[in-house]
Amino acid sequence: MAPISSAPPDGAALFSPDYLTASQRFRAAAAGAGAGLKTLALQSRGPCGESLGIDVAWLGAQSAPKVRLHVCGLHGVEAHAGSAVQLALLQAPPPLAADTALVLVHVANPWGMAWRRRCNAGNVDLNRNFLDTGASWSGCPPLYRALDPLLNPPLPPSRDFFLLRLAWFALRHGSAAVRQAIAHGQYCYPQGLFYGGAGLQEESRLLGEWLRTRLAAATSVFAMDLHTGLGAYGASTLIAEPLPGSDATSLSQRLGLHVQCETSSPAAYRVRGSFGSALPRLLPQARIEFVLQEIGTAPPLQVLHALREENRWHHHGDGGDHACKQALLAALCPADKAWRNAAVRQGCLLAYRAAFNHS
Repeated sequence: MAPISSAPPDGAALFSPDYLTASQRFRAAAAGAGAGLKTLALQSRGPCGESLGIDVAWLGAQSAPKVRLHVCGLHGVEAHAGSAVQLALLQAPPPLAADTALVLVHVANPWGMAWRRRCNAGNVDLNRNFLDTGASWSGCPPLYRALDPLLNPPLPPSRDFFLLRLAWFALRHGSAAVRQAIAHGQYCYPQGLFYGGAGLQEESRLLGEWLRTRLAAATSVFAMDLHTGLGAYGASTLIAEPLPGSDATSLSQRLGLHVQCETSSPAAYRVRGSFGSALPRLLPQARIEFVLQEIGTAPPLQVLHALREENRWHHHGDGGDHACKQALLAALCPADKAWRNAAVRQGCLLAYRAAFNHS
């Protein structure tokens, strides 16, 4: 068995307070590791007018047929943990075979990280924005329509018995049905939670074009997409995208880690327009395997409430800093040093196991 990982003993020190610091540290670490570096510049700007871009570091063979692809920050405010993991991987990269590359996509939603939002500047959830070619950018689960007045009230944050009212929906329809309706992805309410957009976003387009061009020689891609929020506190939940030729049981055996399919995880849900589902379309020449990694933080209802209140403030408050933004950051990136160390350790563990065990 390969070494578990080379995660630093103080992974918490790799967490950055904001997007600009994280990007500067990532670029410096990439240069120190001798990695190739590419920045996909965005038109949107940060809170101080700073430029934003998706940084990509490439380690290993430049035309490698085998690629380990690690992505973080599709949900901007969740990027802090993924950024720290990628810094650790650049400081101590896993040994790579001559035909293998490690590609790190650092903060796929820079605007969201910079502004402490889960979505991008258009309120789009990028992990609901990778729809199939020709798919309709419309519709939502019927139950979401009923939930919209509760999830997205046109008022600033206030005490309005949200959790009690949500519990009534869960009693009437079942908690699993409510969870699925909320998180599936909706294309009807542009100011609502989990909005997938009315078209392909700049971030999605730039990343997709870069992958299609730069990974054209790849015949095998193992992709890892790191998120925070779902699962037990500080624990890693691995969920396999149901792709042809890839299954959770085989991945579990080869990685030596428990990988679930999206329908077997009690807390998971099916997603429309996810990044993982788009990879076979973007890279049709390659065999694709995809694992979404979640590092658990707060209980699900606390996370949902934090998302709801921040969304209300963004659309119906004054748009400035607010306690609800601090609450959202705390719900998705706890300040607890033990949690941060665990997040880096778990993220490095998956990346190292993928490097050593993926064929």
